[in-house]
Amino acid sequence: MKKITVLFPVFLFIFLAGNGQGNTVYPGAWQLNNYLPLLKGKKISVFANPTSVIHHTHLVDTLLHLGVSIVKIFGPEHGFRGTADAGAHVANYTDQQTGIPVVSLYGKKVRPSEDDLKDVEVMLFDLQDVGVRFYTYINALQEYIESAIINNKPLIVLDRPNPNGFYVDGPVLNRKYSSGIGMQPVPVVYGMTIGEYAKMLVGEQWLTHKPATGKGFSLTVIPCKNYTHKSLYRLPVKPSPNLPDMTSIYLYPSTCFFEGTVLSEGRGTEHPFALFGHPSLPDTLYAFTPRSKEGATAPKLKDVTCYGWNVYTDEQSTLQTLKGQLHLSWLLNAYALFPDKEDFFINAPSGKPEDYFFNKLTGNSNLMQQLIQGFTETEIRNSWQPDLTAFKKIRKKYLLYADF
Repeated sequence: MKKITVLFPVFLFIFLAGNGQGNTVYPGAWQLNNYLPLLKGKKISVFANPTSVIHHTHLVDTLLHLGVSIVKIFGPEHGFRGTADAGAHVANYTDQQTGIPVVSLYGKKVRPSEDDLKDVEVMLFDLQDVGVRFYTYINALQEYIESAIINNKPLIVLDRPNPNGFYVDGPVLNRKYSSGIGMQPVPVVYGMTIGEYAKMLVGEQWLTHKPATGKGFSLTVIPCKNYTHKSLYRLPVKPSPNLPDMTSIYLYPSTCFFEGTVLSEGRGTEHPFALFGHPSLPDTLYAFTPRSKEGATAPKLKDVTCYGWNVYTDEQSTLQTLKGQLHLSWLLNAYALFPDKEDFFINAPSGKPEDYFFNKLTGNSNLMQQLIQGFTETEIRNSWQPDLTAFKKIRKKYLLYADF
């Protein structure tokens, strides 16, 4: 029988983030008294990036200061220090600040090898997710769990609040469309923390490798304190270069669909995922020009003037616009105004529906076909409901926090 443990916090640090109910929210990493005993005298691997912080200090630096023996660091997309472009290859290296080997787990290599873990006794995971299926950190989590099972290692997940954890919406992925931006049958916005998601992966037996009875694998989740799925949690550190603020994080589930089209999704601008457009759209619309910048050195339509929309505003106004669901009208309007409908979606050379990047983002080919056929937003939403209802029943089994 697989072993899943949830350890609740007994000792807390001060953290300036609210849950919307006047209580301070404390991420799992801050509950040191709950997991330091599990690390004492052990050789540790840490899967981390710049979001893995306690106060303003990185988790790795904190643990080293406390005498924890970290022998290997693993980094996701954007790298351990978080400066790489989206999708860019990050080579292995030795971290200059700590002298610890860093292994990249993005690209061709997605999980630790037996050799990577030969000296590791406990695997630790601490990444700030944003609660969106095509954000690659939940795929990274899955591969890390698979490696822990294969190599019979105990795994500790330090949970963090989900900034989009207050709703569930969008098309549910069909496994025929599984890819590096979505592997499991969950909706675009799944309303779970990364610790809850880890429990679901193991509990639903969605993993390729199954935990063996009596072997070394176990999953321990260190929960957040005072978090609920009604919490509006503001991230203290941007989760990746192209999600620089809370407005972009809230918009991302709705506007990332433009990555599967020929339109710019705003990378290379001041407000990624809040600007979207194309040179062939009417020049009476909002004008912007994507430029090369850190985190987006080669954005789509670089140095080309685009016409489209700027939906950037303050956090509260954005939340009021979204109303706790995906905002489809931007995509519908862009498709309606685009002059050459056959060129709207980025082409798949194979011609297979599952190879279109747009369909990988949405998790099936339905939304593409619905746009082409002129479905209304209401008709599109109604088509999602049976799968969403089924997913919500699964989700409910693994929640660690009060639901919305």
